[in-house]
Amino acid sequence: MADVNYVVLVGRLTRDASLKFTNSGLPICEFSLAINRRVRQGEVWTDEAHFFDITLFGKQGEAIAQYMTKGTQIAVEGELRLDRWEQDGQKRSKIKIIGNNVQLLGSRGGGSSGGGQSRFQKNPDTPQEAPVSTDAYQDQGPGNFEDDIPF
Repeated sequence: MADVNYVVLVGRLTRDASLKFTNSGLPICEFSLAINRRVRQGEVWTDEAHFFDITLFGKQGEAIAQYMTKGTQIAVEGELRLDRWEQDGQKRSKIKIIGNNVQLLGSRGGGSSGGGQSRFQKNPDTPQEAPVSTDAYQDQGPGNFEDDIPF
C-alpha cells in the first residue's frame, strides 16, 4: 500500500498573505490559517484555535495573494512537510503545509462574497469545476414540481 500525505483545511486567514520571489523569479505566497475546534470543558463548549502556516508556490500564489486578506475564509488542499533546522545548538522542527489547491470561500465579515466560485488550481491543465448557477434551485413553491416524489 502506498503512503498518503494529504490534508484539507477550511479556516480564516490570520494576516494578509505575503508574496515573495526567489532569485530565479518563482513566486512564493505565505500565509497563516486559523481553524477553530469546539471542545467541551465541563458543561460549557468553547472554541479552541489552531494555527497552520501554508506556502503556495508558482503562479497560483501570485494570482490570489491580493485577494487573501486577514479574516478571509479559504479552503486549502495540500500536503504536510516537516522543516528541520538547528538554532543556538538546539534541533528544531515545524510542520508546514504546502498548498496545492486553494479556494476563496468568503469575505472577512463572514458573508459569502463569491461563495467559492473562484477556484485556483496548481496545474492549469487540470479540468476545473464549472460554477453552478443557483437560479435552478430557487424555491419554486409547493406544488410546482415537475415530478411527484413517490415517498
